[in-house]
Amino acid sequence: MTPEAVIFDIGNVLIEWQPERYYDAVIGEDRRRAMFAEVDLHGMNDVVDRGGDFRDTIYATAEKYPQFRDEIRMWHDNWLDLAKPAIPQSVRCLRALRAQGVKVLALTNFGIGTWAIATPVYDFLNEFDHAYVSGHMGVIKPETRIYEMVEDHSGLDPSALLFTDDRIDNINAAMARGWQVHHFTGSQGWADCLVSKGLLTAEQAT
Repeated sequence: MTPEAVIFDIGNVLIEWQPERYYDAVIGEDRRRAMFAEVDLHGMNDVVDRGGDFRDTIYATAEKYPQFRDEIRMWHDNWLDLAKPAIPQSVRCLRALRAQGVKVLALTNFGIGTWAIATPVYDFLNEFDHAYVSGHMGVIKPETRIYEMVEDHSGLDPSALLFTDDRIDNINAAMARGWQVHHFTGSQGWADCLVSKGLLTAEQAT
């Protein structure tokens, strides 16, 4: 069936999210590897994405690992340098869908504090019909509850939802709910999917 709503993940779909790349550039790959091997930085970020205080969570982790204190604090202090740049074709597809009158939603693992930082900088984050932000929901992908909450709030049948995400575990969880899915590995593949679903023309999806 033709989707009634298109749901975008944000990190690595609309905005590049590559903390390792940032740290490689700032502190060097060797020290970055040592830090990530010792500190569960992505687990720390999950706490933020569940609604934990952004600064308090990062700074508390930094105090547990004094040998990496300054570097861990960068996750908070320089967050916008970790979350960049925007992915232009994906942004154009979002806007083209809206111009066609397609309902466009976001479903993202994002903290309350980081969302407040990102939305003034990336104007397209304010253009969704609704943004389902994990920090405000208190649950993260790929937990089943977050998908149920989207279904309940949107009032749409799962089969009417088309969802893209760069993480296959998030995709598999949505697919288990009966959602239409696209595993995002690049913006052109996503654009081609939208064309194949009859939502955009090839020209609109460029």
